[in-house]
Amino acid sequence: MPTDETTPPTTPFSGGTPPSSSPKKRARRRMTGKERREQLLDIGRTLFAERGFEGTSVEEIAHKAGVSKPVVYEHFGGKEGLYAVVVDREMRRLLDMVTGALTGGHPRELLEQAAFALLDYIEQYTDGFRILVRDSPLPQSTGTFASLISDIATQVEDILGREFKNRGFDAKLSPLYAQALVGMVALTGQWWLNVRKPKKSEVAAHLVNLAWHGLDGLEQKPRLIGHRRS
Repeated sequence: MPTDETTPPTTPFSGGTPPSSSPKKRARRRMTGKERREQLLDIGRTLFAERGFEGTSVEEIAHKAGVSKPVVYEHFGGKEGLYAVVVDREMRRLLDMVTGALTGGHPRELLEQAAFALLDYIEQYTDGFRILVRDSPLPQSTGTFASLISDIATQVEDILGREFKNRGFDAKLSPLYAQALVGMVALTGQWWLNVRKPKKSEVAAHLVNLAWHGLDGLEQKPRLIGHRRS
């Protein structure tokens, strides 16, 4: 078709500013498989904390990530797989924080460090703790609040066992006391998750006050004062 001589042919440079002086539209960088997986984990973690396992759908996870549902299935095999990885990560994070904090030499200082570690985790990783304290929706799952307490208590057993032995107590009872102490701190932390009062240092101080003075006045052979004996 002939070109109209009164109208110059349209070219990328005609009648306007050269491309070099106009803002260029940047191409959207494609995520690597590892980056996509981390993105899906972050989104899933937030949704599971807000709505729980049942209230979260693969469709919503995919929508927030800007991908199709098959991408979620490709990385995790479904919602259950994504949830399991999220829980496992949070369990490891909390256990690492607790065990890494136990550096003091005095037993009372160790109690303080354990209490602070749990409260630090709740404060810094609130979404993760909300997920952990929910009942696991997956059958035969190890990612439960009870199993978490048990895992942390195992770290405390050795400390109590040494202290019991030094004081002439039966070291075989240290697992029982470890479960009781960790359970007390964990359940108090679950309560503090929502109220956030008093401040963290005060909560830790009161927890250690009860635990330490309870251990300090421990009877070697505790007695029941009621009528029941079995």
